[in-house]
Amino acid sequence: MILQQIIEKMYDMPVEKIDRNDALQAIDELKTALNRGEVRSADYYSGWWCVNQWVKKGIILAFRIGELSEMSEDEIFQFFDKDTMGVRQFSINHGVRIVPGGSIVRDGAFVGEGVVMMPPSYVNIGAYVDEGTMVDSHALVGSCAQIGKRVHLSAAAQIGGVLEPVGAMPVIIEDDVFIGGNCGVYEGTIIKKNAVLAAGVILTRSTPVYDIVKKTIHRSSATNPLTIPEGAVIVPGSRQMDDQFAREYQLSIYTPIIIKYRDEKTNGSLILEESLR
Repeated sequence: MILQQIIEKMYDMPVEKIDRNDALQAIDELKTALNRGEVRSADYYSGWWCVNQWVKKGIILAFRIGELSEMSEDEIFQFFDKDTMGVRQFSINHGVRIVPGGSIVRDGAFVGEGVVMMPPSYVNIGAYVDEGTMVDSHALVGSCAQIGKRVHLSAAAQIGGVLEPVGAMPVIIEDDVFIGGNCGVYEGTIIKKNAVLAAGVILTRSTPVYDIVKKTIHRSSATNPLTIPEGAVIVPGSRQMDDQFAREYQLSIYTPIIIKYRDEKTNGSLILEESLR
């Protein structure tokens, strides 16, 4: 029986009926495959991102059968977590630059060669961080988030995790995207290649994005996540509220705005980061 079938069978069983040793073996195999990038929580097929539900089921299974365990290395820094949720171990051969100061990658996350992690930063289980990406200080890559090549996650950028429901799309950040400081990308949002988010932009499934270049509004639907077009440059903005009370008190609501599409001038402003890698 292949790993996918084993995990899906155990996922549908009551916890008390699961053979824990068999489950631990399956979970270890899954985490090894995730660490190597051999399987992913989501894959790109024929122009579409598709969720690999069985992978997410395996991660949830790991939480279900995990037992609280002490993971402290000394009496000063004490840690307690599920015994199925260990920290991933790296060697110099992985080619990942993890700067001292408290950054953590959970076991079961892929981190590609040339990735730079500034302290403190965190990559959760099921995440995929591709080659040459910068994860800056206080940045979070949530569970199952998929980060492309040469992405820059600036300081305090939050890439949300989407573990449940298993069919929900995780956050996707494609190649060569720049995410500014204090940005937040949540609830399965997809950001296409070469997009730029200015500092402070927040994107969620319920966030409409106003495109003043193409005179359109980008929204999610019941079946599709919010998708930011390739090369879009987004800044935080606001729009007036139509409610009478809001008009009386001149209230407005936060709104992300596409003000342009990436060009040579935009690219030039991002060159500085290359010298830091």
